[in-house]
Amino acid sequence: MYWASNRFVWVPFYAVLLYLIIRHFKHKAILIVVMIALMITVSDQISSGLVKNWVHRLRPCHNPDLISQIHLVNGECGGSFGFFSSHASNSFALSVFLILIAGRRVRRLGLILMSYCILVSYSRIYLGCHYPLDVIAGIIFGSVLSYIFARIYFMYEARFDLKKIKPNSP
Repeated sequence: MYWASNRFVWVPFYAVLLYLIIRHFKHKAILIVVMIALMITVSDQISSGLVKNWVHRLRPCHNPDLISQIHLVNGECGGSFGFFSSHASNSFALSVFLILIAGRRVRRLGLILMSYCILVSYSRIYLGCHYPLDVIAGIIFGSVLSYIFARIYFMYEARFDLKKIKPNSP
């Protein structure tokens, strides 16, 4: 579970996703990658920068009442506060966004992405970094954020395609 939570372990997976985006979306890939970068930045900054510091909910591994019952893997726990899970929020934002925009273009993409999200999210609970509610809130926030960004993407995509069809329109 330690490896499932480590973002650097997922670099090859992200590289494959980037390849699939470029392969299936061609000239729209730059817009998609920029949208993903913005969405993950917003997700991470809201969860880590705003909500965690505003709510001040201790992680299970920092809770004095629970510390004796938690086995820390490699002695790592993260920052003091854990509501809501950035890992869950970011992974669900990425995955739901790609599922919404890819549709049927890439078979089995949804199953693979949801398996990735569930593994990452569960690992946060398993490692004692988050309570289940922290992860559920991250899932909800990431999914809602991805829906918003997908709507923005479709708006720009429609505008881009419209300009391609009628280049002389005012």
